[in-house]
Amino acid sequence: MLNMAHSSAAMTARFSQLPPLALYIHVPWCVKKCPYCDFNSHVHKGNLPIADYVDALKQDLDQDLEHVQGRKLSSIFFGGGTPSLMPATAVAEILDFARQSIGFEPDIEISLEANPGTTEYDSFSALAQAGVNRLSIGIQSFNDKQLQGLGRIHSSEEARRAVTNAQAAGFNNINLDLMYALPEQSLAEALDDLEQAMSLGCSHQSWYQLTIEPNTEFYSRPPRLPTEGRQWEIQEAGLALLETSGFERYEVSAFCRAGRPSRHNLNYWQFGDYLGIGAGAHAKISHFDRVLRFHKTRLPTDYLARKAGPTAKFVAQTHTIDEHNLLIDFMMNALRLRKGVASELLEQRTGIKPFTHSRIFSDLRERGLLKADPDILCCSDQGYNFLDSILQAFLED
Repeated sequence: MLNMAHSSAAMTARFSQLPPLALYIHVPWCVKKCPYCDFNSHVHKGNLPIADYVDALKQDLDQDLEHVQGRKLSSIFFGGGTPSLMPATAVAEILDFARQSIGFEPDIEISLEANPGTTEYDSFSALAQAGVNRLSIGIQSFNDKQLQGLGRIHSSEEARRAVTNAQAAGFNNINLDLMYALPEQSLAEALDDLEQAMSLGCSHQSWYQLTIEPNTEFYSRPPRLPTEGRQWEIQEAGLALLETSGFERYEVSAFCRAGRPSRHNLNYWQFGDYLGIGAGAHAKISHFDRVLRFHKTRLPTDYLARKAGPTAKFVAQTHTIDEHNLLIDFMMNALRLRKGVASELLEQRTGIKPFTHSRIFSDLRERGLLKADPDILCCSDQGYNFLDSILQAFLED
């Protein structure tokens, strides 16, 4: 658990070089709230206040420039909500402001989440012209009955058409979001979803289990999910299908064709830095003597109200991460990667020397949960199936 208060102890983290820097941009509106969704998303009726929101995003980013510290952006991710509700002209305006204010690495990855039913060929083409070079399309299932039960506003045919429209507009780096263990889903139905997704020829696949989260409609009225045995059967069969189809599992629920991982998400998992702008957006930033986490005010109406006046601030809360929680944070991210990370990255990204926690690492290696090689921090094949138990060991250390 992170300590939400400012640590009174002197920070031990010291950096000779700061991590790469990314930018997350949150668009908080949706056409309809899905019953499983616990993200900061809000149904908005009528015309969206796009111009006001873009102005607020620019002011928000301007207030965060002190955290850039000479770096350029290595990746940008528009998430939500439904970012594809935002016109391409607004996306271009934000990107132009970020480029002028911070600067882009030459090979920057710029991703945008899109939902079928909110985009067509012309909008995909306009997004490409605006500078977006990667899409993440939220399909969730190709089964129309499941889509209806999940509260999605698109059909399976609209999902397929969205992908082909994006490809026709020039996008060759596309992620498809799918869920499994859906209400009363059979093994055959789950594998059919995967097969249909892979038949579309995309470079990346997110495939994750439906979980029932608090503060969602499903939590109040739980659907009938497959048994634990069926969920395990679906997972094992799906992992085998993805592997034989040429998709590498490089993270718990992320799969890619050779050389096409999500660079923005890799930055999270490798404990890089990221700014977050927009309603409810979170940030993690390293300074040479400390590591900060902060988030912006959550409700869109409150966020828009913050832009009034020269002294208005968008940050709702900031705290410095102490050494114990730095270790937990780092391991929670790094061990999600199938190949882990080099042990030296722990010190580079947190200032913590691995030998100061040698007992817990040795214990986990002796139990066969971490790989024996001391030069890497990586789950064993067995440990990858018990990731929660490994992380609990760090929480209790």
